[in-house]
Amino acid sequence: MSKRMGDLWASGLGLLRHEPTEMRLRAISGGRELVNTTRAVLVWEPRRVVASYAVPVAELGAELTVSSVEPVPAPEGILHPGHPFLAHSCPGQVVDVDGLAGAGFRPDDPELAEYVVLDFKALDEWYEEDERLVSHPRDPYHRVVVRASSRSVRVERDGVLLAESSRPSLVFETTLPTRFYLPREDVVAELLPSERHTACAYKGHATYYSVEGAPNLFWSYLEPQKEVRELAGLVSFFDDDVDVYVDGELRDRPSGPHAESVRQEFSVS
Repeated sequence: MSKRMGDLWASGLGLLRHEPTEMRLRAISGGRELVNTTRAVLVWEPRRVVASYAVPVAELGAELTVSSVEPVPAPEGILHPGHPFLAHSCPGQVVDVDGLAGAGFRPDDPELAEYVVLDFKALDEWYEEDERLVSHPRDPYHRVVVRASSRSVRVERDGVLLAESSRPSLVFETTLPTRFYLPREDVVAELLPSERHTACAYKGHATYYSVEGAPNLFWSYLEPQKEVRELAGLVSFFDDDVDVYVDGELRDRPSGPHAESVRQEFSVS
């Protein structure tokens, strides 16, 4: 019987997974280059939806020492970017990296015996080849597609019209709900500036807006990553919190672990 690809992806979440990359990976901390390798490996601990980079210990320009930092108990369910690096979900040893407490992890796995997994947020700058990474490592199996559309999109909250457009851009992203991006002039609600800013590895840095009674409901990528440059200046929204009508039909609100994961990622500044 045929298997849905998304179900196959979900069935492997409980495993420790890894994928080598030939890209040159560099990482800098405190002005020092600690990583410069073409033998990096992306590592997903069990139940993690976002990978961390692991590098060969022999090529790491930093001292590793056994850490006195204790791992954080990993909660049940999916581990999203809002969960700390120290919430390890497989056996292994926590290590300090050049004095950065708990910034490394050495899983007890023969395939990764020569590697140390690094906390992306503990180091200052990360580069794949000469392009700087934002937020976290990119998944080679994660795809983001922007498509211009002529479908009609109407957004309401508690029966009040917030936006209506016949020229949306739709974002189709692997394992995540479809998102609708609208021209700002098609938003009829008053958008109030917010202090919240977040980052997406695939789209860039997001600026948020509130509407009356709903803080941080809308966001926009003013200078998106080049792969999604069509999104520049467009406005999207948490359709978990509003009613969305597409061609007159009310869509179900996103639910389940994937929707919760993306919501938590958006909540990380």
